[in-house]
Amino acid sequence: MAPTATTENMRQSLAVKGRAKPAEDGVKYFKIEEEMTPLEVSEPQSRTPVDDVQFVTAWSCQSNTRTKGIPIFLNPDIERRHILTHMAATFRFFSRSGFTEGQSGHISVRDPEFPSLMWMNPLGRHFGMLTAGDMICLKIDTGRVVGGNTSRPANAAGYLIHSAIHKRRPDVHAVCHAHSNAGRAWSVFARPLEMLNQDVCNFHNAHAVYARYGGIVFGPEEGEHIAAALGSANKGVILMNHGLLTVGSTVDEAGYMFGLLDRACEMQLQAEAAAANGLTKHIISDEEAAYNFKMASEKNVLYREAQPDIEFEIEMAGGEAVMAKGFETLRHPRP
Repeated sequence: MAPTATTENMRQSLAVKGRAKPAEDGVKYFKIEEEMTPLEVSEPQSRTPVDDVQFVTAWSCQSNTRTKGIPIFLNPDIERRHILTHMAATFRFFSRSGFTEGQSGHISVRDPEFPSLMWMNPLGRHFGMLTAGDMICLKIDTGRVVGGNTSRPANAAGYLIHSAIHKRRPDVHAVCHAHSNAGRAWSVFARPLEMLNQDVCNFHNAHAVYARYGGIVFGPEEGEHIAAALGSANKGVILMNHGLLTVGSTVDEAGYMFGLLDRACEMQLQAEAAAANGLTKHIISDEEAAYNFKMASEKNVLYREAQPDIEFEIEMAGGEAVMAKGFETLRHPRP
């Protein structure tokens, strides 16, 4: 059973089992029992943004047909497994979307137990092959490997970019960066997106442009410049001559927003081409765009937006156990 597939009947209590056990070499590894599940707290009686995107009736409010937002966990090991499994599924979504370019591209997620640590993908392993057991745990401040799979190194440029953002933005739990084709194409204009469609309004006053190019990131300065360009509240940034970057409260949100940002860049390019031939663009007003953003950009809504693609990737991989492969043997992170 998937970690999110729990019912509201589990509000009372849940035995915490499956603590990490020491191995013979003294290194802790994860031990997860199948019965361990997350606890989801009861939802408030008032309507939420999650309710507003579904048809909620008096009957469905009392049934298990309502979709839920970000799950809450009693045990950090269970939450970690959920996060890394969804991280692997997000990478496979990136692969299916064509966001691969050699060894470029990376996703990082802040550890749920130790916020000074982050998990990243290994260098050179194809996005479409990643599982939870491939991920590396790094100390955000220093880049020192403190857990996870140590059979491959992390991407140096990835660490420099992601660590700068995690330091500057404590509200951010996940960062996605890749060199998608539409993103690279639109980035050459160093212009923000126009609100051409209601979906793009998820970025209304919530994305920035880094209008300089500092070369491949081999030093901390460029990562700090990118983090500064992202700003204190934006959900994404267009990196001139480089690519795209998005952030989120969950890896699900950050991954969904990256796909949306890439498709928005593609749509902008198509609209610009049509406008160059004399057609008039009709842009959504600031008032309507702000309303769309308010209704569609709450973190639980964006988590739910990602689930169809996450669930598809898990199903195509052969189930959650396949996507989580190797998690139990990962070195437990140590701050």
